[in-house]
Amino acid sequence: MKRSSLRWIIPTFLALQLGLLWIHGAQLHRQNQVLQGLREDIQALTESIENGQSPAGFQDEGEAVPASFGPPTAPPKKVAVLGAEEEQESAAKELKATRESADKAVKEAREAQSKLSIEENARKAEEARKVQAATRSWQGWVWGAVGLVALALVGRSVIRRRA
Repeated sequence: MKRSSLRWIIPTFLALQLGLLWIHGAQLHRQNQVLQGLREDIQALTESIENGQSPAGFQDEGEAVPASFGPPTAPPKKVAVLGAEEEQESAAKELKATRESADKAVKEAREAQSKLSIEENARKAEEARKVQAATRSWQGWVWGAVGLVALALVGRSVIRRRA
């Protein structure tokens, strides 16, 4: 009875382990896809900021955009010179503030990506250390068992020669 139960328990545990590894791989794959999507979004945002353009997709979605990125409006035909200068200064200030906030957002996104990368590398190193420790522990037992078997065989051959 004991032999038949072991006969099914070991393959069952191996199948469960394989299933868990498959699920873990699927989760890692999904996480990788999300991170790649975020990286592409950040790169697109960085490129658009460096080119001085509005980020792609903001105007298409109908969201509120700063006046400097909105559709051009026709200037009034009769404008006092003093009013035009103030309008240009306010537009320049608004454009500068928009660029500064975009630069700040890109900087924060890069810092977040860097932190994620550092955390991911630390997690991988910890997993590698655990796997290595587990490997070392069972390898010690295996080498001890192999040595014990070899010692038993040598002892047996010595006893047989003397007999």
